[in-house]
Amino acid sequence: MSSCARIFELQRAAFRRHPNPPAAERRAHLETLRRLLVDNADALAAALDADFGHRSIHETKLLEIFPSVLAARHARQHVERWMRPERKPVSIWFQRGRAQVVKQPLGAVGVIAPWNYPIVLAAGPLVSALAAGNRVMVKMSEFAPGLGELFARLIASAFAEDHVAVINGGVDVAQDFAATPFDHLLFTGSTSVGRQIMRAAAANLTPVTLELGGKSPAIVAPGFSVDRAADRILWGKCLNAGQTCIAPDYVLVPEDQISRFIDAARRQVRRLYPDGAAGADYSAIVNAHHYDRLVKMRDEAVTGGAQAVPLAGGGSAAARKLEPTIVTGVRDDMRIMQDEIFGPLLPIRPYRTLDEALAYVADHPRPLALYYFDDDAARTTRVLNESISGDVTINDTVLHIAQDELPFGGVGASGMGQYHGEEGFTTFSKRKGVFEQSRFNGVWLFQPPFGGRVEKLLRLLLR
Repeated sequence: MSSCARIFELQRAAFRRHPNPPAAERRAHLETLRRLLVDNADALAAALDADFGHRSIHETKLLEIFPSVLAARHARQHVERWMRPERKPVSIWFQRGRAQVVKQPLGAVGVIAPWNYPIVLAAGPLVSALAAGNRVMVKMSEFAPGLGELFARLIASAFAEDHVAVINGGVDVAQDFAATPFDHLLFTGSTSVGRQIMRAAAANLTPVTLELGGKSPAIVAPGFSVDRAADRILWGKCLNAGQTCIAPDYVLVPEDQISRFIDAARRQVRRLYPDGAAGADYSAIVNAHHYDRLVKMRDEAVTGGAQAVPLAGGGSAAARKLEPTIVTGVRDDMRIMQDEIFGPLLPIRPYRTLDEALAYVADHPRPLALYYFDDDAARTTRVLNESISGDVTINDTVLHIAQDELPFGGVGASGMGQYHGEEGFTTFSKRKGVFEQSRFNGVWLFQPPFGGRVEKLLRLLLR
């Protein structure tokens, strides 16, 4: 029996013994997780720094530890309310019965975390699953092995194996994990791997939540301050050196504002990273494979007629530091405009009218995020109504993911299902409809033998 199968059987048996933990117990589990993250923040950040070759300690604490702690605290404060049964109205024909929706844990669930933000993308789903009362297995990425080993030790010190367990290993372990008959499986990663996860889960009819990626656009509206837009877009793009699933992937800018946008982008990068890509606040690309992929993507675009405009110096192949670079003159047949970039390359496409920009977004696979920059409320409403994406941030980037009251998730090629806050609780719960019949009721009116009474009743019901 594989390690995955053994732990799954332990957790399933434990769930049968204790299938619906009360609110106080769930709050205690969430507090245990929160405390674990706070007490070990330095060690977790150091492990991820080592895995990347260089990853800003401050960035890890701000982008991974902080939102994970917030999520655990938010769920702890609200889980009792989320657990309450919801009273529902009953049709006049079934009075005096009562209807309600009760929420119960699904059982033993699985979470597959990626390498780019392995702390928050393991802890976030874990918060949701624990709030919903489940047993949880978490598969960490083999591309961040030091962090994965540390997280496994910390979780083992705080939770019994039949409650929460962390699994590490390569592709064979991931395949075994995805084929485990969980009661729900949440995967965060690429669209191509998401397809494989869904195929594996289908064999067991395991429900899946897929948080994928895609090419998330930023649209700068006509007349909006190009300086403001560039400040926020380059901030969001440079986080973790662009290795962020919701990073702005390309920018649509009015054609007469391209040069001004590039100048503003260069100023912003120099403000954020005065020492360029060599500075301590700028992260490395996670491994040689991804560094080479990004360099090849950039160089292929240049060979095809695009122009690469570095925004900072300090790049180093040896250190896997790739400087933020704007790419202009791109075409849709270039790989940089076909694949999710997942790095600090930022293509810019000019547009003449907002209709043209919206049509371009609509003609491509639905993105995980959309960023729109505009001070015109009517135009903003139009963009929200006419575009389909995962989530949206207006006049900034990335920050929608940090809102615990908002659902997070993709659509179409960028994913299915959602979590965070109450939406995460719901994802890992079964909402069970319950109808309770009253002692005094009119069900006899609908029972055979059918005759004139039922004919009259049907005429009344169907009028």
